[in-house]
Amino acid sequence: MNALINIGLLVLIVLVLAAWIALPWQGAVLLVLLFAAWMLFTRRGRQAASVASVGISTLGQRLGSSAVIVIGIAGVVGVLVALLAMGEGYAETLRKTGSADTAIVMRGSSASEVMSVLDHDSVVLIPQAPGIAKDAKGQPIASPELVVAANLPLKGGTADDEGSVQLRGVSDQAWAVRPNVKIIEGRNFQPGMRELIVGKGAAKQFDGLVPGHTIRLGNQQWNVVGVFSSGDAMDSEVWGDASVVADTYRRGSSRASVVVRLTDPKAYDAFKAELDGNPQLKVDVSTTIDYFNKQSEGMTKVIRVIGITVGVIMAIGAMFGALNTMFAAVAARAREIATLRAIGFRGLPVVVAVMLETMLLALIGGLLGGLLAWLIFNGYSASTLAAGTVGKLSFELKVSPELLWTGLKWALAIGFIGGLFPAMRAARLPVTTALREL
Repeated sequence: MNALINIGLLVLIVLVLAAWIALPWQGAVLLVLLFAAWMLFTRRGRQAASVASVGISTLGQRLGSSAVIVIGIAGVVGVLVALLAMGEGYAETLRKTGSADTAIVMRGSSASEVMSVLDHDSVVLIPQAPGIAKDAKGQPIASPELVVAANLPLKGGTADDEGSVQLRGVSDQAWAVRPNVKIIEGRNFQPGMRELIVGKGAAKQFDGLVPGHTIRLGNQQWNVVGVFSSGDAMDSEVWGDASVVADTYRRGSSRASVVVRLTDPKAYDAFKAELDGNPQLKVDVSTTIDYFNKQSEGMTKVIRVIGITVGVIMAIGAMFGALNTMFAAVAARAREIATLRAIGFRGLPVVVAVMLETMLLALIGGLLGGLLAWLIFNGYSASTLAAGTVGKLSFELKVSPELLWTGLKWALAIGFIGGLFPAMRAARLPVTTALREL
């Protein structure tokens, strides 16, 4: 019989956790209101409230054991939210980079700009497609660009400690397709000169990216003349004249991509259809917002998997801590619980009372962990590791309300599991046995 009850408990836990994971905060508020109504207007609910109030009032006397649950759960929530905030910040930075009224054209089947090569004929044909906005001179707003990975010394490292930065060769139209890019220090580079402007994120990560300094890229000396800010992934790049970058890296007249500004988002379909239907072109076309969203998907999933894995490992430890603490609390109150059972209190109010006590401690731990994660990590600057042809991307961790709610759900789930088995033991303990316990 006990085996069947335990199996039933496990099934209940799985079902409750599955529903809890998918529950939005509005659903949680509704559950709290329904539970409060049950406690106020039903006899067993009032009994559960009475028993719970006695247990909660003694938490101060069990401060050490209660702190084990609170601190353990706070640690789980804090670490989980911090790791998920890393993925959220990374994805948010890339999401802000694109827009629906700009499009990027690359060689067919290219996963990223670094891997794309467009020949000169393609670079000439692409700006002739319909749907591209025109500037004051009647010229299409299209920026052929070259993207290469370059090595630079990292700040705070040794002379041999280098990282990969994304070097983008741009034309004059780069500013028209990205009006959010602004020079915040120094000046713009002069066409035809080995001059660079650097994103403010790259300036924080790499040594020597200061106006007036000279750095070495592609076996050539380059002068840093300005710093720009865009508020997106471009902040992690270094920009120079496309022709000079191409000469330095022996790319000839080829380019990695052509970024265009459309007359409006509705013009995208006609623009894409024209390029897809041109037999002279073998290209992939997407809006910049879709392109950068796709770029963020892989890394965001990896970070999320790491965060959840670490969170699960820590949560197991926190659950065992909660189980031990609540089993000890139930054992210490065995006579009290047995007396309540003897005078007519049913098993359900006892179960609910013990679980309420654990859930309260879990709630405190979840709020504490979420608060610490927000205070420490929200807005914290970080960057990806440079590997292969991918440059470092600077971004800020983002502790959003959704992540705080996720952390709080984890805390309450740990409290639910940590309190359920001690609560069932309290409810199932024979009255005569409990009255004989010390």
